Amino acid sequence: MADTAKIAKLQEMVDASEHIVFFGGAGVSTESGVPDFRSVDGLYNQKYDYPPETILSHTFYVHHRDEFFKFYYDKIMLDGIEPNKAHKKLAELEAAGKLTAVVTQNIDGLHQKAGSKVVYELHGSVLRNYCTKCGRFYDGDFILKMKDEGNLTPNCECGGDIKPDVVLYEEGLDQQTMMGAIKAISEADMLIIGGTSLVVYPAAGFIDYFKGKHLVVINMQPTSRDQQADLVITDPIGEVLGNLEVR
Repeated sequence: MADTAKIAKLQEMVDASEHIVFFGGAGVSTESGVPDFRSVDGLYNQKYDYPPETILSHTFYVHHRDEFFKFYYDKIMLDGIEPNKAHKKLAELEAAGKLTAVVTQNIDGLHQKAGSKVVYELHGSVLRNYCTKCGRFYDGDFILKMKDEGNLTPNCECGGDIKPDVVLYEEGLDQQTMMGAIKAISEADMLIIGGTSLVVYPAAGFIDYFKGKHLVVINMQPTSRDQQADLVITDPIGEVLGNLEVR
């Protein structure tokens, strides 16, 4: 059971804040059944013909598209997942005018599915795909349909390759998304860090732009920001945020 005293303290901080930003990672979606990368059961600790870091690289995508998409459909683009209490509460906070943005390292689109409007997806989204030749965009349902029809490596009508709009290893973050996230964090009076180990850069470095009053970390394992935080909670994030009242 979540620490009620710490949740009460979190509630006080939320009540006193007007420009909250949430910075989240894989731990936000694990309660929805999405595997994370670095836990004992995460993707990096499972066995494939190639290490996940290799498969999820730009070079591997270019030279081994069949193998890339086998892994992508099997482990990354999960069908039937739904937002959990954390996603839903953040959307409620935004609707109430308390939360100004979600900055996420996740690519599953669950924040938007829960109703969040201002979401900076630092690493892209599995729900968007584009042709590397003509730039035409396709949604997730399109490439799933192609897979079901036997076309494992999707191609555009122009003949170009369709690539998921996700940031692979060896690729840089989208500049506009980065600037939006940094601006939101720098203007926040409260920053909640949740479900992230804060070891992936440059994303984790965005925390340095926060100059507000309340810094909160909600994560099952220790992070590099625990010492700086005003409040550290090591309970499941869905349970913690689910107990908050929006007022």
